[in-house]
Amino acid sequence: MSGGPAVAVLGFGNQGTAQAHCLRASGWQVVVGARPGPGRERARAAGFETADPAEAAARSEFVAALVPDEEFPSLHRDSIRAALRPGAALVFAHGFSILYGQLDWAPEVDVVLVAPTAPGRVLAEEYDAGRGVPAYLAVAVDASGRAWERAEAYAAALGCARARELRTTVAEEVAVDLFGEQTVLVGGLLELVSAAVDTLVDAGYPPAVAYLECAHQMKYLADLLHREGPEGFVRGVSATALFGALTRGPRAVGPGVRRAMAEILGEVRSGRFAAEFLADREAGGAALARLRREAAAGAWGRLESARREALAGGADRAGGPDGRPAGPAPPGGAPEGDSPDSRPESPRRR
Repeated sequence: MSGGPAVAVLGFGNQGTAQAHCLRASGWQVVVGARPGPGRERARAAGFETADPAEAAARSEFVAALVPDEEFPSLHRDSIRAALRPGAALVFAHGFSILYGQLDWAPEVDVVLVAPTAPGRVLAEEYDAGRGVPAYLAVAVDASGRAWERAEAYAAALGCARARELRTTVAEEVAVDLFGEQTVLVGGLLELVSAAVDTLVDAGYPPAVAYLECAHQMKYLADLLHREGPEGFVRGVSATALFGALTRGPRAVGPGVRRAMAEILGEVRSGRFAAEFLADREAGGAALARLRREAAAGAWGRLESARREALAGGADRAGGPDGRPAGPAPPGGAPEGDSPDSRPESPRRR
């Protein structure tokens, strides 16, 4: 199937790879804009035409900016802006660069946000299965008067119309995305799991047992929540687990945590986080590198050691004796139910 709109996919990382795949399968004419290097070679190996980013942009009606947030402003300033043809649509998968990139948009170019709410791998898997993932849509610049229509067409080509397209604003998408990553999906998740494992180990329990109980089982419970929703999740755990959750859970995530979340949201909305992140990128990423070293030498490193001890036999990837995926039942041994797995994952841009 071919003959659809011409689209340049700039970048061939997690989202670039998946979106190029979906767009091609939807009949769009895809060229991957990538500098010489591993990304370009992977795109060619996947059967995509490749070109330098500016050349790809100049040839296309839609230009998908799927390079890292911190890299796009200079790429846009140095080559993409001048290459965009009048009437083109510049599509972002995240609004960070739109909001904080201090970009000077080319005249007669639409700027839209189409943000699938899943990592690239899941986006492609759901598309291939005839399903889709929801997406946030927003318009930053409507030069053509058809920017919303074009955003919807792009989202449909990714399969997102099969699920849901939610209209929002760039500022709203950036705020909820950053807040979710910091407090739940990345920062909150690793900190909570690390604290739980450390608590058990400090009390004398083996690291492998602590990891299997507090980290390894999260995948199965997250699947249950994703598949069945909060009410189905509650029905899928034992009375013992539910009683403990209702009487002890609010203490684990108590008022202090909620106050900290509100403070973090305030820092996101005020632009403080973005300013810190961009200043560090401007300085070469020294702060991020230091923080990663400290985490690896501290709780996150201990968590990785516990994982290696727990899964030394490869049980995380091996199937059970009957060939089906192995894995513990929910707390208390209650069955999870028979609905198909829905594969929850990590933040959508990663």
